[in-house]
This record gives sequence, structure tokens and C-alpha cells, in this order.
Amino acid sequence: MKFLVTGFEPFGQSNVNPSEQVVRALARRQFEGFAVETAVLPVHRFHGPQTLLTHVQQTRPDAVVCLGEAGGRTAVSIERVAINLLDFRIADNNGLVVQDELISADGPAAYFTTLPVRALQQAVAAAGIPAELSLSAGAFLCNQVTYELLHFLAQPQLAIPAGFVHLPLLPEQAANQTPLRPSMALDVMVTAVITILHTLCTQLRTPR
Repeated sequence: MKFLVTGFEPFGQSNVNPSEQVVRALARRQFEGFAVETAVLPVHRFHGPQTLLTHVQQTRPDAVVCLGEAGGRTAVSIERVAINLLDFRIADNNGLVVQDELISADGPAAYFTTLPVRALQQAVAAAGIPAELSLSAGAFLCNQVTYELLHFLAQPQLAIPAGFVHLPLLPEQAANQTPLRPSMALDVMVTAVITILHTLCTQLRTPR
């Protein structure tokens, strides 16, 4: 079994991104029972989704878990829905701001993610790590790549589980903000994502 796990490069005023750091930590590990392919996506309206879909086509994974940063979150947030909307509150890393535009003119209003979200949330919480289900991935690049991924995978021959997980800030990011914002240590986030992958592996191998 093989999983594709992606993160994002830093954006905004930060020079680090917890999702990138988690992905790089996973890339250095070997796992029993499954393999992990990783990629870091550019925070770019066009190149971000294109890079993700290219990696999906190249790696042919059994499931895709996309990671991203969400400042202000107090827990690992497993997203349930991606919406057909581009509404950037800040510019992407190419300086582009998009407001009130559809991601896909012929796509549905939203897609439900296809990971077993409640089982994943419960497993992370059982590992002693704050975890929650979140209704929407927002309207920035995190949402866009998720929507475009699910739209691509909606083709019958490509029906593999996929979804998005938002991570809190790293302590070094939160320490420089006023007022202070919630954070989570990198090793805790790595453990959370590894727990997600092990749980996903078990879920996919369990007969329905």
C-alpha cells in the first residue's frame, strides 16, 4: 500500500510551514505495511494544484493526505468539505489575490472528502493529541488543491480516498505573533500524521 502526503511551502509573513516540516520528516522515515511518497506544493493558484495532480499521476497512490497550515487552530483539524470557491484573504506567493471566483465552472458546489474522517480524528485523539473534525478547508490554496484533487479523482477509474488535514502553527511561529496564538510541537504533529496513516492503512484493508 502506498500513500501520497503533501504539504505547502511557507507563505505570508512566515519562513516556515508546519505542513512542509511534517512532510520532510515523513520522507526520512520508513514504515511497516505501507510506503509514503511526499511532495511540497507551491502556494500558487495554478502551480499548487498542478503539482499535486502531477504527483498523483506519477505515484499512483492508494490514498492522498494533503496537509496545510491554519493559524489559530488549537488542534489537528481533519477537513470534511472542499468548496468550489476562490476567495483569498491574502496573496499567494506569486502576489495574486483572487476573490469570489469559482474553481471549476462546471464542477459541483462542493465535494466531501473521501477519507474516513471520524475514524482518523478518533485515532489521533486516542493517541493523546488534540484533534477535531472541521467543516470546511476555507477558500485559499488549501481548499483549492483539495477541491481540484477531488474533482480529478471523481473519475470512476481514479476513485481513491483523499482529503485534507490542517495543522496548527509551530511554536516558533506563534512566539513572534501578538497576540499569542495556539501552536503545536513538530514532533507531536508528525506523530498525529503517522497515526492518520496507520489508521488509514487499517481502514483500507478492512473488508467493507
